[in-house]
Amino acid sequence: MFNGIFGMLFGHGFGGLGGGFSFILQLLLIGGLIMLALRFFSRNNGSAAAVGSGFPFGQQNYGTGAPAYTAPLAGAAAAYGASKTDEIGITQNDLATFERLLADVQAAFTREDHQGLRRLTTPEMVSYLSEELADNATRGLKNEVSNLRFLNGEVAEAWREGTRDYATVALHWSAVDVMRNRQTSAIADGDPVNPVETTELWTFTREAGGEWLLSAIQDITKP
Repeated sequence: MFNGIFGMLFGHGFGGLGGGFSFILQLLLIGGLIMLALRFFSRNNGSAAAVGSGFPFGQQNYGTGAPAYTAPLAGAAAAYGASKTDEIGITQNDLATFERLLADVQAAFTREDHQGLRRLTTPEMVSYLSEELADNATRGLKNEVSNLRFLNGEVAEAWREGTRDYATVALHWSAVDVMRNRQTSAIADGDPVNPVETTELWTFTREAGGEWLLSAIQDITKP
């Protein structure tokens, strides 16, 4: 059809000059469609990588085992693609606080304790976690995590913006993680016996001299 239209416009019938010109136009159109498709899929993949998914919150018997932090900015940070910078000097006390917040936030989530979450997280995280709780309730489910054992943690990046500090930490723990029916307590998903290991990037923030609060969580998918 392109050949015919352009051929008639230029007085050469179907083919001739119109055929050559329309062929070039078709190639340009096809190339443009391919570029748009590549940009679309590239943008979708980038967005998916930046958004965390499920949250196995809640804990029992926290503190058992031998939790430990590895040297900051070492192996795990590189494996997870972090930029490996520490602009503020994270201390052992900070690391202990991050470990405690892992347990406290999960405990508040599994109790569906909104007031507790407000003490431990930023307003944005409170909103997000509240949506997770509401979604579980709508589906008639309740997340239950037990026998949590902190395994290790590693600072991936720490930086300062104005008077506010940020630290992203790879936290690794194991726990029995199940979803239960809210009415019958029957297991809807997960293994009630065997613990699973989880690693997530948790980002904490604080005003200068203030307390650390959880501000973001991102799942880590290893290759």
